[in-house]
Amino acid sequence: MIYYAVIDTNVLVSAMLKADSTPGMVLKEALGGSMIPLICNEIIEEYRAVLSRPKFNFDTKAVQVLLDGLIARAITVDAGQVEDVLPDPKDAVFYEVVMEHRKSNDAYLVTGNIKHFPARPYVVTPREMVDIIQGEQGY
Repeated sequence: MIYYAVIDTNVLVSAMLKADSTPGMVLKEALGGSMIPLICNEIIEEYRAVLSRPKFNFDTKAVQVLLDGLIARAITVDAGQVEDVLPDPKDAVFYEVVMEHRKSNDAYLVTGNIKHFPARPYVVTPREMVDIIQGEQGY
């Protein structure tokens, strides 16, 4: 089964910090597994800005390879308008993209900051996303 998902930036940071973590498993699925990332230009620019922060000390080439891989697999979705009010307006684009895609297909928002978004069954932690994928695949 194919899963469509918006991946919050914090999941990518965690995956880059520790590849063999649960967020790392989510990233692996997004880059070559059963997950298709949902993006827009604003999300890609946030990924680039955050992953390039000096405090993380990520290799510039590794960041570019990651972004190229995500973009190559992703579906671009224009962020739509939503009525929900989010605690952090900077997170709105992630929710807007998932909600826009959900108008035509199921989609998830994978985040380590679950409290930043409305409580919905499709707003999931990395562990929940991995469990969903593994449950469908019979692991």
